[in-house]
Amino acid sequence: MPKKIIVTGAAGFIGSCLVGKLNELGYENLILVDDFSSNLKKPNWINKHYALCVPREDFLRRAHELSADIEVVFHLGARTDTTEMNEKVFDVLNLNYSKQIFDFCSQYQIPLLYASSAATYGAGELGYSDDHHLIPFLQPLNPYGISKNEFDKWVLQQEIAPPFWAGFKFFNVYGPNEYHKNRMASVIFHSVNQIRKTGKVRLFRSHRPDYADGMQKRDFIYVFDVVETLIRFWKNRPVSGIYNLGTGKAEPFLRLAEAVFEALELPPAIEFIDTPIDIRDKYQYFTQADIHKLEATGLAPNFTSLHDGIIDYVGRFLKDQKYY
Repeated sequence: MPKKIIVTGAAGFIGSCLVGKLNELGYENLILVDDFSSNLKKPNWINKHYALCVPREDFLRRAHELSADIEVVFHLGARTDTTEMNEKVFDVLNLNYSKQIFDFCSQYQIPLLYASSAATYGAGELGYSDDHHLIPFLQPLNPYGISKNEFDKWVLQQEIAPPFWAGFKFFNVYGPNEYHKNRMASVIFHSVNQIRKTGKVRLFRSHRPDYADGMQKRDFIYVFDVVETLIRFWKNRPVSGIYNLGTGKAEPFLRLAEAVFEALELPPAIEFIDTPIDIRDKYQYFTQADIHKLEATGLAPNFTSLHDGIIDYVGRFLKDQKYY
């Protein structure tokens, strides 16, 4: 019997895509961990092939029973709402739960790959380098980013660790299976919905003189490139550490919107609106992953361009509301 592969957050966006990719590669010895009570998330996992579903709150108890049978843990489960301001929520779901999983993998010497976030970089005052020495000095802009950075800091202080571990600072991930994410879904997802309802896309106006409207830039990465990288790291085990996972190329929101119209075979119709007051002082105008460390491993995929990713995502999934 092959050993089991654990995926936490398996009913979520990135987790369910990882499960789907593992299924495509022939892996069905999966233990899915999540809160499976959400009907919105059900299509993400219900048709996947797996050995067992374990509710998030039961996982750590069950994990000790299963420890001898676990090959790797992909810890992608987290509270990801950047507008949630209750730090206690993140302490429980992101920080303490992640510490317990790290300790479990250390105790039983199981490889661990986990999700950090580019939200740890805050406004980018210190740039976007994944140098471990910079991590204690980062200043995230919200409790979500703080929780991710606090865990990264904690991991780097541990003397006892899994035989291989890697944390990934995901930049702006987009792709199928994000239908349940509401406000936190990608701009591409929201753009398609806006076009269907109104015939146009609304983008945030720039509130800074150094950026024209629509020229705020983000490092957008297609979810299939993310899961490909996770699997390559699991299989090849480079140096343990925290890695940026973006394309290394920032793209303006305006180009994104134009590509969505192209994918829908419609002429562009773009309107600019004020950035909401509640996020205006926390809004990132530029993010771009420094991927030198990732590239040095030789495991970085050939990243899908934003244009090609949008054409594929909209054409294969969003047009007909399909799941991966």
